[in-house]
Amino acid sequence: MPTDPISQLRIFTEPQQGASYADLLAVAQRAESLGFGAFFRSDHYLVMGGGDGLPGPTDAWVTLAGLARETSTIRLGTLVTSATFRLPGPLAISVAQVDEMSGGRVELGLGAGWYQTEHEAYGIAFPPLGERFDRLEEQLEIITGLWSSPVGDTFDSPGGHYPVTASPALPKPAQGSVPIVIGGGGPKRTPALAARFASEFNTPFVDREFFATQTGRVRDACTAIGRDPGELTYSAALVVCCGSDEAEFARRAANIGREPAELRQNGVAGTPDEAAATLRAWREAGAERIYLQVLDLADLDHLDLVAAEVAPLLA
Repeated sequence: MPTDPISQLRIFTEPQQGASYADLLAVAQRAESLGFGAFFRSDHYLVMGGGDGLPGPTDAWVTLAGLARETSTIRLGTLVTSATFRLPGPLAISVAQVDEMSGGRVELGLGAGWYQTEHEAYGIAFPPLGERFDRLEEQLEIITGLWSSPVGDTFDSPGGHYPVTASPALPKPAQGSVPIVIGGGGPKRTPALAARFASEFNTPFVDREFFATQTGRVRDACTAIGRDPGELTYSAALVVCCGSDEAEFARRAANIGREPAELRQNGVAGTPDEAAATLRAWREAGAERIYLQVLDLADLDHLDLVAAEVAPLLA
């Protein structure tokens, strides 16, 4: 990690579990004020694992558009937008517009989609896995093609699921090229897509052994097409639950319905010393960036603790 390690810690939220725009704004602004490198959110329309999800889902790119105007320095993105939710042309326009609204602070995580129940709940088609990956690949080709076409030229993508004809390929992102995050555990197509299109490869909620295996596959896929594997950033997403002492940690674990022992095994958890030790172990395994999944969005003091007592131990 760089000299200022908090910049390589990113706050990752799951608002489908129950969050309003105001809740997300409060977290994003606190994360920005503390120096975290980014605020990311999931892109889901249905609560998972029980609960009522009240007040209901918020749209990822509508949320990020609002945050783009109410923050000034923190980077903003999705982990990850589902290719089943949006057409590639309109998505390219939306992301480029939010990038301009933010002054060039947006990143696009894009995946194939996986949660069938939410598709059924909101009338979204859910093709078989192979077709979803075909659609994801085609969307990546179209979105990057639209953004990279010189102003004044048109862009065509004649076949497949999303034929594009004589597109003016506008608007362009403010930062020139929006970083694309691709992640997941697929052994073949996922690494191949990351090698072709990604600025960053992410593994969500896996152990360090699998992280090493999967990032190795991505590096091999890069080498196979003549790309330097060092051009990618390699990251992981892990739940965070930290307390200044054991009692505070246990209280926070109870508030998110998780057991302390399970959190210590699978997340960035425990006291600040324990959380920092876990983050150092991930850094040694090759994770250059960590997304901290924050599950209690009302507990802004949790962010303060990580910034004040965990991040300094990483320098």
